[in-house]
Amino acid sequence: MDLSSVLQAQHLALGARFAVFGGWSMPVEYAAGGVLAEHQAVRQKAGLFDVSHLGKLRLQGPGAVDYLNSRLTNDLGRIGPGRAQYSLLCNDSGGVVDDLIVYLLSDDEVLLVPNAANTATVASQIKLGLPDDIKLINQHRDFVVLAVQGPQSPAVMTSVGLPTEMDYMSFQLASLAGTTVTVCRTGYTGETGFEIIAPNQVAEVLWTKIIASGVRPCGLGARDTLRTEMGYPLHGQDISPEISPVEAGLTWAVGWQKTTFDGASALVAAKDVGPGRRLRGLKAKGRGIPRPGMLVVDTGETGLVLGQVTSGTFSPTLKTGIALALVEPGIGFGQTVGVAIRGRVEEFEVVKPPFVVSGVH
Repeated sequence: MDLSSVLQAQHLALGARFAVFGGWSMPVEYAAGGVLAEHQAVRQKAGLFDVSHLGKLRLQGPGAVDYLNSRLTNDLGRIGPGRAQYSLLCNDSGGVVDDLIVYLLSDDEVLLVPNAANTATVASQIKLGLPDDIKLINQHRDFVVLAVQGPQSPAVMTSVGLPTEMDYMSFQLASLAGTTVTVCRTGYTGETGFEIIAPNQVAEVLWTKIIASGVRPCGLGARDTLRTEMGYPLHGQDISPEISPVEAGLTWAVGWQKTTFDGASALVAAKDVGPGRRLRGLKAKGRGIPRPGMLVVDTGETGLVLGQVTSGTFSPTLKTGIALALVEPGIGFGQTVGVAIRGRVEEFEVVKPPFVVSGVH
């Protein structure tokens, strides 16, 4: 049986259409407008997402940060308490087990937010070698995560009494209905935004307050088109246990000066040799809409296969097809390639994401 958010009744009342993500039944879109309207609301005003399917793992104990820093790719020494960091957990071959956000509470406590489908796997891998005095607590079903995203998100947050004065990738604790919530200056849309991690008992109050401010509820369909426009990777498609950070262009999320982290030897070797394929952006020259799994081919007479689309969609902002694709390393920006779409080859330009200008500031 699939899990569902504690806000399921609220989603049903708003006419949500559901799909399963990582074992959770979550809203894809709502009756009043659908994906396109929700996408535009986030780019132009503000939207509210329930992303409670994301994992919540708490690591507590002496040296918890140092221990985690010996496992994840990025360097937690670059940040201090009150800051968040994007990082990766890799396997021995350098593939990405998961990408996640680390919230550094203190030297002895961190909150990890992995992807829903990978939460148990991340917990199992981190537990291997975990010192007895450090505890890993799975709080996946204890908290909701709500994301308020868009240029008007600071005004929305202020209207419901939550703080906004913080730098990007920072967080603060706040009080709501007598309960402590975590307000994070993070998001997955490329717009100014906030994510709120709150105990289940205040979920309905929080959701109702934000909706009452006039914000459009948004489903995971719009979340996908928004993140694709920014070139943000999705685990299981653009990164995976078979796709490394070197191939995916995520070397900036690796602390190369560190001596120890999971997959370090394989990643250092891959960096030295160079990737056998690279994740590139593709922008349609015509009307073709790319989808995951479609082949990227040479547009010449040979029609040689150059790679494969990992994420593809229609961009509501650009009104054209866009994609992320793993292609041969020699394929450069500005080059024209083909994508095999329903028996024909459509031309695409190889570009460097993001496809649209980020609104984050």
